[in-house]
Amino acid sequence: MEFPVPIDAMKFSMEKKSPAPKDMEPMTGRLNRVYEMLNGTRQLTLPMIRRLHEELGIAAEVLIRQAVAQA
Repeated sequence: MEFPVPIDAMKFSMEKKSPAPKDMEPMTGRLNRVYEMLNGTRQLTLPMIRRLHEELGIAAEVLIRQAVAQA
């Protein structure tokens, strides 16, 4: 079984927990960064991965996959 695409996992988690993109600012930075991340134009950093894992409960392995794939 393969891991989901990180962006899809983040969107699914957002739908499940109902946070708006603005609610993700503490985890990722400014609102424009949230949208860039969700559109796949901004790579996740290690601090972002940690916060998204802790706050949204997304498996770190899923989030790391995006960082490795884009490197």
